[in-house]
Amino acid sequence: MTADYALLVRQLGALLDTRDWLTNSAQTSAFLMEAIPELNWAGFYLHRKPETLCLGPFQGKPACHPIPFAKGVCGAAARTRRTQRIDDVHTIADHIACDAASRAELVVPVVVDGRLWGVLDLDSPMKGRFSEADQAGIEALVSVFMDRTDLMALF
Repeated sequence: MTADYALLVRQLGALLDTRDWLTNSAQTSAFLMEAIPELNWAGFYLHRKPETLCLGPFQGKPACHPIPFAKGVCGAAARTRRTQRIDDVHTIADHIACDAASRAELVVPVVVDGRLWGVLDLDSPMKGRFSEADQAGIEALVSVFMDRTDLMALF
């Protein structure tokens, strides 16, 4: 079920033809939702307030907002600045259930010059949806997003 991430990296690089963070985060969310099978949510949460993530561009059902760093999988990614790959979110005590159908979650922090810009959050209704290969591939796509985008404009 692993996607062809080498191809997706090239496609996302071609798609992101501006440096604007808002345009690129919207395009990246839409691209991931279409290109990665079995997702029910793809989008960004932005670090715009202290110890808090605010909803950014996304694809999927309406989402939770705000998310404190102290709660949930997105909060853990923001707090630790490490990718979180969860096979079953229902086993996480402080999981924030925006969509009860979500089972697996992959959250990649976006860190620029040592500062947290936000996180990319992917949800799937399939338990165990994200493999190590998916994690590496999504992290590579986040790198493309970061390389093609002026993220300092949000700080």
